[in-house]
Amino acid sequence: MTGLVLAVLVVGISTTVWSLVGVGRLVAGRRRTTSRTHQGSHRAHTDPPGLDQVAVLVAAHDEELVIEQTIRSASALVPPQQIHIVSDGSHDRTAELARACGVNVLDLHPNRGKAGALAAGIEHFGLCDRYEVVMLLDADTQPADDYLSTALPHLADPDVVAVAGRARTLFDPPSPTLLGRLLVAYRERLYVAVQLLLKYGQAARAANAVPIVPGFASLYRTSALREIDVAAPGLVIEDFNMTFEVHRKGLGRIDFHPRSATAYTQDPDRLRDYRHQVRRWMLGFWQTVRLHGLHRGVFWTALGAFVVEVVVASLVWLLVVPLLACSLLASALAGAVAGPPGWLVWLGGLLTVRDVLLGVLLPDLILSVLAAVSTRRASYLLYAVAFPLLRILDAALCLTALGRAWAAPSTGRWVSPARRQVMDASTPR
Repeated sequence: MTGLVLAVLVVGISTTVWSLVGVGRLVAGRRRTTSRTHQGSHRAHTDPPGLDQVAVLVAAHDEELVIEQTIRSASALVPPQQIHIVSDGSHDRTAELARACGVNVLDLHPNRGKAGALAAGIEHFGLCDRYEVVMLLDADTQPADDYLSTALPHLADPDVVAVAGRARTLFDPPSPTLLGRLLVAYRERLYVAVQLLLKYGQAARAANAVPIVPGFASLYRTSALREIDVAAPGLVIEDFNMTFEVHRKGLGRIDFHPRSATAYTQDPDRLRDYRHQVRRWMLGFWQTVRLHGLHRGVFWTALGAFVVEVVVASLVWLLVVPLLACSLLASALAGAVAGPPGWLVWLGGLLTVRDVLLGVLLPDLILSVLAAVSTRRASYLLYAVAFPLLRILDAALCLTALGRAWAAPSTGRWVSPARRQVMDASTPR
C-alpha cells in the first residue's frame, strides 16, 4: 500500500489524466483520418499562412560559434531576408557573422537579456505589422527541414495562436565524457515524458492547457504576439510568461503535436551548466506563477494541480532515502530489544526497500523504457540506474527556486544584468 501511495505521489495524477487525454486525442485523430480517406478530404477552416508570411527572430549573446549554423538551418525554411538576428550586447563576432550571411541584424548595446532582445527585435523590425507569424528560435537550435511544413497547418485553425515546438536533443557531436552523455540522455528523457505524457493531452482542443510554448523554436501568430508582454520585468526567462499571457488574456489556443515543429537543441553536458540551466528554468517558472497567480478555467486548475504535485514529488525524492535509512535502522533496533516502544515499531514499518523499489524506482524506470523505445536508444536502459540521482538534484533545485521566488518581490533583483549576461553566455537554452 505504501508503495502505491509513493507511486501516485511521484508520478502525479496530472500525468495520468493528461496521458489518457492524449491517448483519446490520438485515437480520435486516427478516426478522423480514416473518415476523410473514405469520405474525401474536408476543407480546413482557413488556408494556413504561407512561407512568405513567416519571420524568424533569434536573440543571440556571444554566439559566434553557432550563429552561422543556426542561420543556415533557418535559411532552409525561409529566405535570408525573413531572418532577423538581435545581437544582445555581444562582445564577439556574432553580429558581424550574421550580417555576412545576408540576414537582418540589430546590434543592441548594452545587453537587455533574451526577453528584452526579443521585444526590441519585434519593435525594431516591425514584425507584427509585416508578417502573420513569427518563429522564435534560439541561437543554439537547429529546426528540422520539415519544421514549417508540419507547423503551419496548425494555424489553419483560426483559434490557434501559437504552436509549441517539439524539443529533441542534439547528440552530434557526442559528449566526450560519461557524465556528459548521462546528462544529455536524461534531458532527452525529460523531453519525451513532458511532451508525450503531458503536453500532447494538454493541447487537446477542449483543454487548451499547455503551460509553456518553449522559446527555443516555436511559432506565434502576430495578432496575439502584439498583445503579449514579452519582456515582463523581474523574470529570468520569458517563455513561461508569454504562454501564461496567452491564457490569461484569452488570446486563443496553443497547439502541439509530437510529429510537428521539431527542432534540435544543444543541451548541457557539464554538471555545472546543467545546474545553472535547471535552476534558471525552475526560478522562471515559479516567478511566473507568482506574477500571474491562479484564475478560473481549465488551464489554471491544471496549473494549480501541477504546482501541488511537483512540490510533493520533489519532497518525496528528497526525503525517501533518509526516511528509508531511518526506517531500516528503527526496524533493526526494534528487533534487537525486548518490548520496543510503539513509536519505534511504527517507524520501523514506515518504509521498506520494497516500497521504494515499487513506488519510486519502478515508475522512474518505466520513464526510461518509454524514452528508450520512443527514441530507439537502448543505452537509456543502462543510464536508468543513475537517473534517480538526477531526479534528486532536480528536486533540490526546484524547491530552492520556489523559496527564492517567494522570498522577495519580482522586481528583477534575482539576476543582475551582469550575472544574466554570464549565464546567457555559458548556459545553453
